[in-house]
Amino acid sequence: MGSRASTLLREEEIEEIKKETGFSHSQITRLYSRFTSLDKGENGTLSREDFQRIPELAINPLGDRIINAFFPEGEDQVNFRGFMRTLAHFRPIEDNEKNKNSSASEPLNSRTNKLLFAFRLYDLDRDDKISRDELLQVLEKVDVEQKMSIRFLH
Repeated sequence: MGSRASTLLREEEIEEIKKETGFSHSQITRLYSRFTSLDKGENGTLSREDFQRIPELAINPLGDRIINAFFPEGEDQVNFRGFMRTLAHFRPIEDNEKNKNSSASEPLNSRTNKLLFAFRLYDLDRDDKISRDELLQVLEKVDVEQKMSIRFLH
């Protein structure tokens, strides 16, 4: 599986993704392998349905919002580059020290970009505000998940 990933991803693409996201060469090839295993249509992109097959997202009360974060407005497919840009928000902030580059723009996993990313998970109508209803939707989903977990434990 790993060899397939490295042969389909050109070295210059890996270098560009490294610069843009801060992921290492080995992380990129591993994530490419995971990406291709999720790509059931074998067309180089992932759909929302591909993401919904990931068990951790399927059971997460905010899974649908996390999945939506991978898709720009009006898009229903994400390519590997977009997939990596979104994943970069989840990298630890301290990784930025290893990849310091004064000429580069702010890293995708900077505190500011992480806050913007998290904000967008809650701002469903993308009006740059989190309304009372949007916040209540999240709280209700988390509350339902907690109640289900408690029932399961008893």
